[in-house]
Amino acid sequence: MKLLTKEIEKKLLANAAKEGDHVPVLKLFNPTGSGTWLVSEMSEDGMMFGLADLGMGSPELGYIYLPELAEYRGPLGLGIERDTWFKGDKPLSEYADAARAAGRITA
Repeated sequence: MKLLTKEIEKKLLANAAKEGDHVPVLKLFNPTGSGTWLVSEMSEDGMMFGLADLGMGSPELGYIYLPELAEYRGPLGLGIERDTWFKGDKPLSEYADAARAAGRITA
């Protein structure tokens, strides 16, 4: 599965071009373990900004490098996947507040 469609890529690049607390456009996850990412923007070189939850009880906002996630292979050789059903409905800061309170991304 491709981690980004052309439509998602356009939205992420457009968000990066303007300031603000953007609604996440993309949710990625590790199908065989911990790891969930909500992404709201991305630069041309694949550096994304979003909320990362690595399963240690302390989700945080930060930068995620798309090529690094795309190369990852976990148990059974499975890589990171895109949640095709995810539709962001609030600014990233609200997801971050809820995740910090719960100790994990709850979207």
